[in-house]
Amino acid sequence: MGHNLAEKIKSGGSRLVFYSLTPPKITNGQEKIAEIAKVQIARLSDHDIDGLILYDIQDESTRTGQERTFAFIPTLSPEQYSRTYLQSLDVPLIIYKSIANMNGEQFNQWLTENKDIKHAVFVGASSQQQIELTNFSLQDAYTLRQQVAPDLLLGGITIPERHNKKGDEHLRITGKVGQGCSFFVSQCVYNINDTKDLLADYYYHSNSTGMTPSPVIFTLAPCGSLKTLEFMEWLGIKVPKWLYNDLKHSKDILQSSIQTCLNVASELLEYADKKNMSIGFNIESVSIKKDEIAASVELLSEVIKLGKQPVKTVVQRQPTAIPEVI
Repeated sequence: MGHNLAEKIKSGGSRLVFYSLTPPKITNGQEKIAEIAKVQIARLSDHDIDGLILYDIQDESTRTGQERTFAFIPTLSPEQYSRTYLQSLDVPLIIYKSIANMNGEQFNQWLTENKDIKHAVFVGASSQQQIELTNFSLQDAYTLRQQVAPDLLLGGITIPERHNKKGDEHLRITGKVGQGCSFFVSQCVYNINDTKDLLADYYYHSNSTGMTPSPVIFTLAPCGSLKTLEFMEWLGIKVPKWLYNDLKHSKDILQSSIQTCLNVASELLEYADKKNMSIGFNIESVSIKKDEIAASVELLSEVIKLGKQPVKTVVQRQPTAIPEVI
């Protein structure tokens, strides 16, 4: 797929495919971390992806009153992990950076010390409580980036489920474009209707304002157990009840979820192609279980194949002549 990610994003190149990783937990020793990195590099070396996302995981306990399914353990920072352990991986890196628990001075220092980073996605605080503690918002981070690191190719987060609740996610995207974002990565999607609603509103709003929609990368993740499904819901991922029941009663929940993800990808591509919108996919595993990680790589292979299929040409039907009423 080539490795000039900035050109592909800026040109609106459709069907980008990313894979995403969470850096190892800080409780691992250096030898263990190096071993994990070696396995991850080998796992991705045979897959022609456009970019590798490295997450910056934060404790989101203030976002919801529900008990977290899996305990939170801090991980290495994505920038540290990439520099120290992933240098041999010839893939563009997209560094997620959480601004939670950072003030303006600290974030300014981070931008200054990390000017070698070419692509990044800033992640805002998970609750208003965090913003009040630091007095530093995502908008403040965008402003600082324009001042300190204007050459940094910036992406934004989009959440289709939020659009279902508030109906303004397309306006959030447009606002972030104005603040320097060139592409968007969604939270994991399982609800096709919420996602198509967002695409439709973004498309028609862009048309009305004379803007070209920015590329949107939709995250897909397999699910291998009910516990993983519960964790997805804790993260805010909306799984329709009918799908939840189908997965729950499936003889092979992992394969069923892979097929579901492929169905979502295919339907989104068909919808976006009709509107000449640039979309792509980011594959991840929300679980550290080996079978679910393997399933994410299987899903990655299938999505790459899907993305290589030719764009469907939409044939416009001619209006049928209406006979004159006498």
